This record gives sequence, C-alpha cells and structure tokens, in this order.
Amino acid sequence: MRRLNRLLVGTAILGLICMNIPAHARDISMSDKRFLKNAAEAGNFEIEGSKLALAKSKDADILRFARMMTDDHAQAALKLKDLATRRGVELPTEPSLVQQAKLKYLEMREGVKFDKSYATHIGVSAHEQAVKLFEDAAEDATDADIKKFAADTLPVLKKHLEEAKRIDIRVNQDD
Repeated sequence: MRRLNRLLVGTAILGLICMNIPAHARDISMSDKRFLKNAAEAGNFEIEGSKLALAKSKDADILRFARMMTDDHAQAALKLKDLATRRGVELPTEPSLVQQAKLKYLEMREGVKFDKSYATHIGVSAHEQAVKLFEDAAEDATDADIKKFAADTLPVLKKHLEEAKRIDIRVNQDD
C-alpha cells in the first residue's frame, strides 16, 4: 500500500511539472530549435552591425540601409522571441562568436573602408546566409508556426539582399 501511495504521489508531481511546460516546448524538433537560435544570432548580428554603420558612416545609402536594418530586424526579433517563448526556447541575445569577431573587424574600419566592409559583410554576405537559413526553415520546419514565420520573413530578407547588392556594387566599384 505504501508503495502504491508513493507511486501515486510521484505521478501527481510529475503531472504538475509537465503542466508547467508549454505543449510546444515538449515536441519542438532540434532542427526547429536550431533555426530559432540561428535566426536570433543572425538578427542580432545585422542589428549590431547596422548600429555601427549609423555611428560611423557618412554615406547616405549606407545610413538609409542601416536604419532599415535596425527597424526591420527589431520587428522580426520581437516576433521571433514571441514564437520561441511559446515553444519554451531561450534565444541568444548576442551574435555568435564568429559574428562578434566580424563586428570587431568592422569596428576597426573607418571611412570608405568601413562602408565597403559593411556593405559586403553585413549587407550581402549576412543576408545571403539569412535568406538560405529562412528558405530552409520555410521548406523543412516541422512546426507550422515556425515554417510560417520563416516564409513570411523571407520577402523582407530578399529585399534587404537586393538593396545590399546594389549598395555593395556602388561602394566597391573602385576596386
């Protein structure tokens, strides 16, 4: 009888613990979780790089692009955070270590060299990677809300990439 009581108490405690875990947190796939984290790091990288551009650049196109980046990526970050929270996934609040190293490099650049590096690394390269990341999630995510978020965000990322390519060609035309 004592054994049965312990079993019932243990089962009740386990049930209470499980009730505190959001349903989606229990069944989110590792690839969906990885997407959420990689998307957060990518957004953090582009926001931080664009803040540098707003502080360092004098180029009107770079400044306009950087403002668009900080605004659009901040909005996407809020949606991503909400989605991750509902899934019980804690997102990174900074870029990855590799991205942080790229930001340090960018921070050391000045003038036209900064503009060229920003256009190439934050504008084109980071957006090519982000578009690939979001295309893969829009196609392969197992969670319907994550798949929709990726698909809905893609047009904005593609618009950023096209604008970044235009700026990159202009600022790097002397090379």
